[in-house]
Amino acid sequence: MKIVVVTGSPRKHGNSFAMTDVFIREAERCGHTVKRFDAAFMKIGGCHACQTCFKSGKACSFDDDFNLIAPVILEADAVVFAMPVYWYSIPAQIKGVIDRIYSFCVAGKDISGKRCGLITCCEEQDPTVMDGVRIPVERSAALLKWDIVGEVLVPGVLETGDIGKTDGCRQAAELAHKF
Repeated sequence: MKIVVVTGSPRKHGNSFAMTDVFIREAERCGHTVKRFDAAFMKIGGCHACQTCFKSGKACSFDDDFNLIAPVILEADAVVFAMPVYWYSIPAQIKGVIDRIYSFCVAGKDISGKRCGLITCCEEQDPTVMDGVRIPVERSAALLKWDIVGEVLVPGVLETGDIGKTDGCRQAAELAHKF
């Protein structure tokens, strides 16, 4: 499969990145091709709701790095979102990518049938804290007619390396086998 991984953390050595790295290594070991985009290190703005998606030949008329990601999503068999929870929600660093997937809908591009995965973690021990990430991803996948094949939801991690005290990396490796 062709898998696109979009991350939303600005911490290159953080907990969600650790799980993402394990997922990618395992997915490649399984024979999948993986293309990774680290949204926090790209220039990606929010949706302007101009409804001119794909009319300029690119996914978005406001030309930024989303136009690098969009064609890869279009061609992919699967999309995996990886991010920490920021203030009980999706981090701004990846939210622009998620919002601008709307461009496919506006332009009538059929991106249904893809598989989808989620890797997320949060500081608090309460797993419902991740609902602010999990529910929007699940609802977006349902709207797009994507099949969620798995979610890695790890509470109780904040400091770099905390993920090593959990089974999050093992779960991320197992997620790769679901594609």
